[in-house]
Amino acid sequence: MNFPGKIAVMGGGSFATAIAKMLLANQDEIYWYMRRKEQIQEFKRQSRNPSYLTGLKFDTSRIHFTHLINQVVQKADTLVFAMPSPFLKNHLKKLKKPIHDKFVITAIKGIVPDENMIMTDFFHSFYGVPEENMAVLAGPCHAEEIAMERLSYLTLACKDRERGKQLCRLFNSHFIVAHQTDDLSGVEIGSVMKNIFAIAAGISHGLKYGDNFQAVLVANAIQEMVRFATAVYPQQRNMDESAYLGDLIVTAYSKFSRNHLFGTMIGSGYSVKAAQMEMEMIAEGYYAAKCVHEINDKYHVDLPICDAVYNILYHHISPTIEMRELATKLR
Repeated sequence: MNFPGKIAVMGGGSFATAIAKMLLANQDEIYWYMRRKEQIQEFKRQSRNPSYLTGLKFDTSRIHFTHLINQVVQKADTLVFAMPSPFLKNHLKKLKKPIHDKFVITAIKGIVPDENMIMTDFFHSFYGVPEENMAVLAGPCHAEEIAMERLSYLTLACKDRERGKQLCRLFNSHFIVAHQTDDLSGVEIGSVMKNIFAIAAGISHGLKYGDNFQAVLVANAIQEMVRFATAVYPQQRNMDESAYLGDLIVTAYSKFSRNHLFGTMIGSGYSVKAAQMEMEMIAEGYYAAKCVHEINDKYHVDLPICDAVYNILYHHISPTIEMRELATKLR
């Protein structure tokens, strides 16, 4: 194919919508797969996503919508997956067309539940997508600020440096600066873990811990990220870079962070179920906490913040008690 060829956005949420905006700044047209037919119909009628980033208008004549995953896979050359990790397998269950010859970009900041695999490993192991035909799209950025065209920075991880450069050009615009790296696994692990740490930051905020504690929490969080990434995917990497530390900071502190909001609700006294129902959005860190905990059964990395979040969310330990205990372990 003439890389990147025809491009499809896979998913109908806020980050998928932001990705579509970025792509249409440089592409004449895109394909867009959404699971719900009625969402597509309403999108066409309003020229905007009826459920996410509703203030963002699109020229729908440049978008080929479909709710049929096989149809979009047949037509597109590059697939940008941007749905929540817990729902990925349900979407792919309907897939009959092979994707091993497609270029896959994952913008999913989570781990595949049950398999406990990062996305690139999952697509390689279960769908035969070669490593050189994959890329990871990461932050630090929030969909809401992309929608407002606030200056934002992306990281595109790709083993093929030339394709990585082309992907950066695909996303670059007057409000997007895209950088490349070859560290797919590290960027993915960072994207997963920062959501867990954002929940911890939210819990401490809900418990009325102050900025001093938050600063120590985030400083310790990046150290946890380094330890875990080094143990699971050993490679020379600098996690002080924006793809890791920057993404952690924006997720831990931003008012747009759904993981921080979820944690704040837990710290304020909500049950996990009540917080999930009220948010009506997926907090990836909830699922990531369990996946990372199970992966770490093999590696035994010291992860006090991840362990504290897991204990609060899955063992229903009092946030007050668990965070007080965590505070004695931070330096």
